[in-house]
Amino acid sequence: MPEDQYLVDIQHEKLSFFTPAGEVKALNDVSIHLMPGEILGIVGESGSGKSVTAYSLMGLTSYPGKLMGGSLKFNGHQIDKMTDKEMSKIRGNEIAIIFQDPMTSLNPVYTVGNQIMEAILLHTDKTKAQARNRAVELLELVGINEPEKRLKQYPHELSGGMRQRIVIAMALACEPKLLIADEPTTALDVTIQAQILELMMELKEKLGMAIIMITHDLGVVASMCQRIAVMYAGRIIEYGTTDEIFYSPKHQYTKGLLRSIPRLDTEVHQRLIPIEGTPVDLLNPPVGCPFAPRCDVCMKICLREMPPVTEFSETHYTQCWMNQKEEGVQK
Repeated sequence: MPEDQYLVDIQHEKLSFFTPAGEVKALNDVSIHLMPGEILGIVGESGSGKSVTAYSLMGLTSYPGKLMGGSLKFNGHQIDKMTDKEMSKIRGNEIAIIFQDPMTSLNPVYTVGNQIMEAILLHTDKTKAQARNRAVELLELVGINEPEKRLKQYPHELSGGMRQRIVIAMALACEPKLLIADEPTTALDVTIQAQILELMMELKEKLGMAIIMITHDLGVVASMCQRIAVMYAGRIIEYGTTDEIFYSPKHQYTKGLLRSIPRLDTEVHQRLIPIEGTPVDLLNPPVGCPFAPRCDVCMKICLREMPPVTEFSETHYTQCWMNQKEEGVQK
């Protein structure tokens, strides 16, 4: 597909954090492509690089982080070459983010109305009165009752679910082309989680925006996403459509994630199978496959060399020596 048709086009991104202890290779050769209106799920354990990928796309990589290679394009913008001033024009306008914890995303000393109106006044030519009317519309859009009253309230006066809806309203203020949702349901109970996910799907259909859903919950991506990227140790180790990942997983890590999910069609009292071990130390990453120390089918070559990409279809690929072995490659 021609590159200029992609809304998001991240090519071979490498990003490191230079700490007193050494270089932390947070992202190592990450490539992501997203079409307008598409929903991509990024799945992985804490520390796998999910949020770092999203923040770099918004130009939010903080010190001591530094882009070491690759290119990041969004909607025709070369993100990795833009200045902070240029980035501020599209951040919140063309691309928006919902952070993980709504309480820390909202300023406790400003009313909800002030915080929503700020983005509208910054990125549009609306007057204060028009911005206030738009804020009321947004609160109605995300399903908040008594929007006029809510505008005058402070974040601590609202429930967790309401605060998350406020954050979504702020993100949608300028009708962005891309919405990044960084684990938006982690701090919410199951009932509110379902409501927030349903709300995001409804808004996606109404506004036609693309969504990057960052989560460690495979149940969320199964119901929402068209494609899934499985990340581990700063790499995308498997990528495919939702059906390909769930019904034909190829990487041992992906299989491990799926085995550790409770199922409704299993026998009573059947134990879940956890992934043994701990995530890799990115200060001293292994020479070979980063998952090798935790893999129950690890071979000698897995410890020595990083596996090449194995493609199963136009949409499905992985990096795992077991797939090379199945294809008859000699070790």
